[in-house]
Amino acid sequence: MLPSRIGSAAALLLAALAALAAPASSLSTVRLSHRTTAVHRPTASRIGVSSRPFATTSASARSISKPPPTTLSAVEGDFDPDAIKNSVAAIESGSVKARLRALYRFTRPHTIRGTVLASVAGTIRALVDTPGAIATADWGAMLPRAVVGMVALLLGNAFIVGINQIFDRDIDVLNKPFLPVASGEMSKRVAWLAVGASGIIGPAIVYNFFPTILFKLYMLGWILGAVYSVPPLRTKRNPLAAGLTIATVRGFLLNFGVYYAVKDAIGAPFAWSPKVSFIARFMTAFATVIAVTKDLPDVEGDKAYNISTFATRVGVSKIAKGATLCLFLNYVHAILTGALSKAGTFRLLPMIGGHAALATILLARFRELEPEKLASIKKYYKHIWDLFYLEYVLYTLI
Repeated sequence: MLPSRIGSAAALLLAALAALAAPASSLSTVRLSHRTTAVHRPTASRIGVSSRPFATTSASARSISKPPPTTLSAVEGDFDPDAIKNSVAAIESGSVKARLRALYRFTRPHTIRGTVLASVAGTIRALVDTPGAIATADWGAMLPRAVVGMVALLLGNAFIVGINQIFDRDIDVLNKPFLPVASGEMSKRVAWLAVGASGIIGPAIVYNFFPTILFKLYMLGWILGAVYSVPPLRTKRNPLAAGLTIATVRGFLLNFGVYYAVKDAIGAPFAWSPKVSFIARFMTAFATVIAVTKDLPDVEGDKAYNISTFATRVGVSKIAKGATLCLFLNYVHAILTGALSKAGTFRLLPMIGGHAALATILLARFRELEPEKLASIKKYYKHIWDLFYLEYVLYTLI
């Protein structure tokens, strides 16, 4: 049985390696076509923040910072300068809907999806791993607690990404002009109010409704997320520290914390199962890759503000190759874990076949990358997040 499982896994890996060996699309020096050659540091007038809570003061301020129109298939959707201009105008006119839309985008929806999927998958995994838990659970008590826990996680997520936008405003005017603070749809005052509320209410929820160990882990993530962006530490300036921060918070703390919380809620003792150990390892490695590849579209702005990243040091082409290789090896690790584990530990079809399929998709997406084109870079990064989401689907099946 074991030799056949290893043989099947080896065949899948050889096919994927053949795809990796094929030449990718022209890997060359990055030239971001929609940016100007000379990068100027943004001034207050370029950023366009006014005394009005959500909007900029004048059309001239917006027109200075407005880049040429471009259509990008990206993690956070296509960048549409006209849509942003219309949103600013709607906010200035007092539109509540436009303000709520800006607040939603302030929370970085693609990170929210990751948090929600991790929570749902971790909950399902903990219930499935506990015999009789689904049949005997007190759902009337558990469901409200689950909702409260999800709210706390989303507030923690909003705190971390929000404080980053406040301190990265000038850089984001160059790198991410679609973000609400950078675009002028949200003032720093409103951003601080949102961050402050998230940073206080989230910890208060965890402190009052969950075990002490989860509160400590939550606060560890809270602190790591803050010092990532806030001077004087501002760990994002060091690529190694930045990678470790994101990997710890999104890889280990989130997955372990959710599983532990569900076990505590159903009154079952926590124990490291092979599946929990696997997802903690796998997602920590995956989050490390995300921490590196997130900087690929931001090379110009990071260089302008002396933010050292692996992308600015090594270049987009080499980082994309290295990231793809690391993720591919992570999938190899998943396949071998399934093939070499004791019979019955994992379901082989999702564990081996599912990860082989995702590895193949990864290589296919890499071959589509044109690193001299910003649109292609953003599309490549979006595909990495898509694979991140799909892993949580597999986690409920393995």
